[in-house]
Amino acid sequence: MIAVDTNVLLRYLLNDDEAQADTAASLIKGADTVLVTDVVLVETLWTLSGKKYRLSRNQLAAVVHALFEEPNIRFEDGPAVWMALNDYRASDGTDFADSLIINKARVVAKAQSSSFSGSYTFDKAAQKLKGAKIP
Repeated sequence: MIAVDTNVLLRYLLNDDEAQADTAASLIKGADTVLVTDVVLVETLWTLSGKKYRLSRNQLAAVVHALFEEPNIRFEDGPAVWMALNDYRASDGTDFADSLIINKARVVAKAQSSSFSGSYTFDKAAQKLKGAKIP
């Protein structure tokens, strides 16, 4: 297994620098399984939604879904990312990162045989998500 950082994943997705995009594609389409950590995924989506690229919520959700379809890509926590994607699609105005934070906490609690009582946040948009709690 290899891991890629945000810049490699962005070059692969955007194909905006031919040489780097070719290198990124070689890594991602190569023989090794490619790890995309939670941090890399969130940074990638944050960059794609920012001033330069301005991808919409639907486009960002499509990016995550497309990454799931890549045969070599594995997420740090695939089930949490999948649940976050579904929550993100169903919500209005929340960030993918907020969805991932809550779902990652839910997965960790379950893995540690603990009940999940909620993820506390001051973020008004995030408070709309299932599992979010107001402090």
